[in-house]
Amino acid sequence: MSRRFFCQRVSAASAVLEGSEAHHLAHVIRANVGDRVTLFDGSGQEYAATVREVGKSRVVLDLEPGCLVSRELPFRLVLGVALPKGERQKWLVEKAVELGVSRLVPLKTERGVADPSSALARLRRGVIEASKQCGRNRLMEVAEVESVSQFFGAAPQEAVRLIAQPGTGGVSSDVTGAANAFATTDRYVAIGPEGGFSDAELAAATAVGWQPISLGPRVLRVETAALAVGAFLGLGVDR
Repeated sequence: MSRRFFCQRVSAASAVLEGSEAHHLAHVIRANVGDRVTLFDGSGQEYAATVREVGKSRVVLDLEPGCLVSRELPFRLVLGVALPKGERQKWLVEKAVELGVSRLVPLKTERGVADPSSALARLRRGVIEASKQCGRNRLMEVAEVESVSQFFGAAPQEAVRLIAQPGTGGVSSDVTGAANAFATTDRYVAIGPEGGFSDAELAAATAVGWQPISLGPRVLRVETAALAVGAFLGLGVDR
């Protein structure tokens, strides 16, 4: 069980956990005064902490000086995704955090089946839970919903920009090329709903320089496609 806890407001020498984090530490882990845990604040800092006081709804901790500990990729990896329905959204976010994705942008697409705007608060909470487990000290951003045209147009021209589209071929050589790109080159990936982007959406992407890619002859679910590309680009980095 993870003994890492998230606290956004950290002072020089102490921190107070409230809400779900306090409940987890006090009632799930059943911490006692003097127990040692690790805090992180989402900015990259990590703190060794000692429990000073355990209350019903809050826990007070004494902190040692913070240390900047980075477990991030050497580039920004941004996923624009037409979110699937239900619990598949939570699974996608959890694994994206583990793989080092910097920013996840829910996309509003012509063929999308889920309303991404209703899930944002829950998904952001999922980012914290996944970060506690995997050791990240910076929180993956879950952005506000964007249209595909907004997402395509906002990506920097100098970044690697890939748009996945169901196809009958093998994995595109462009994916391999992106994985081997210069280590600090940011990567943007667009994943459409099951069935892919519409012809108009694909044309809008290619018109501003996005490169279509194939992920093989099988039709992948949204979360499978997103994480396949994320893993290939993130885990293939020569650190």
